[in-house]
Amino acid sequence: MNLSFLFQGFGTLFYQEPAIAVARVVLIFLGILLVYLGKRGTLEPLIMIPMGFGMAAVNAGVLFFSATKTGTLFLDPLVSDTDGLMQILQIDFLQPIYTFAFSNSLIACIVFMGVGVLADVGNVLRYPFTSMLIALFAELGTIATFPIATAMGLTYGEAAAISIVGTADGPMVLFSSLMLAPELFVPITVIAYLYLSLTYAGYPFLVRLMIPKEMRGLAVKTSRKNDVTSGQKIAFDIIGCVVLSLLLPVAAPLFLSFFLGNAIKESGIVKYSQMIEDVFLYAATFFLGLMLGVLCEASTIMNPKVLILLLLGILALALSGIGGIIGGYVVYLINGKKFNPTIGIAGVSCIPSTAKIAQHEVAAINKRAVILQFAMGASICGVITSAIITGIYVSMIPLL
Repeated sequence: MNLSFLFQGFGTLFYQEPAIAVARVVLIFLGILLVYLGKRGTLEPLIMIPMGFGMAAVNAGVLFFSATKTGTLFLDPLVSDTDGLMQILQIDFLQPIYTFAFSNSLIACIVFMGVGVLADVGNVLRYPFTSMLIALFAELGTIATFPIATAMGLTYGEAAAISIVGTADGPMVLFSSLMLAPELFVPITVIAYLYLSLTYAGYPFLVRLMIPKEMRGLAVKTSRKNDVTSGQKIAFDIIGCVVLSLLLPVAAPLFLSFFLGNAIKESGIVKYSQMIEDVFLYAATFFLGLMLGVLCEASTIMNPKVLILLLLGILALALSGIGGIIGGYVVYLINGKKFNPTIGIAGVSCIPSTAKIAQHEVAAINKRAVILQFAMGASICGVITSAIITGIYVSMIPLL
């Protein structure tokens, strides 16, 4: 008996190209590492633990489909024709979830709706100018990375998709990469979520590097406009949704998801809010992590552009953080040096992570300084500006 056909996970390692086999082993250990770092809290456990398990299992569970073809029983991301789809649905156990919820950005929209339920647009309405100005500066990575990526040989669609990593908004990256660079959406999205989990580790150092200690401890006078009503918030939601959908219809699913989620919360529909937050959001986050791990099979990501994407992804996030802090300095000068520029990092729309980073860095210097209201306003505006930038890219790139 040929043992390579009995224990096919090991056996296929010796039948595949050496580069693929080595990549499989590396990805198995990377999956184990992600689970460990997720458990420790170094990386975001909600994403990293299911991603790590999926990555390890899919690269271990490769088997022979024929004498010359290998594959897995998880899913096939390249199925396009109806006959092939119906046949593979009977084999690949995650294919229904991928086909009906992942490949069409439904999961991205569900996560975005959950973000809407968690967000408080009242902070945007209290500090509209400050929030929007910082958020616009924090789009530096999404704008500046695009010409750099095209100069490095990526197509316009690929360059735009990797530039969206600078939004620090995972659902946005998933949505844009599926629309603009479907052949690279697996490595782009995996890179995005790996890097987004590292923002907790990297952005504090960026803040300390760019902002002197005495400035980081500045207290900011909070607004007395604390009487923003739920009716005003819902009016903002529906008007914002309609206007942005009129301007950028291609991103209307994102606008609808975010603003609807927020309006449901402000309407006091507790059962809907609990359903979206406790069921939809957590289920979507779980399957998002699991699917990203399963899609990260060695033969799928062995693309020569992956190294370029790794470099551009970290560049986009770094530039966005720098841009946000510059925006914080601009507001600091406009307000007569009575503003804390640390708030600028919150303009990067990894909500609420960047807002928490800003508050943590400020509290480390001055425990009495509370800047979370301003930081959350900037972060929520960052979500909105990120959706706008995504809509512009998705609308304009096909015309170039």
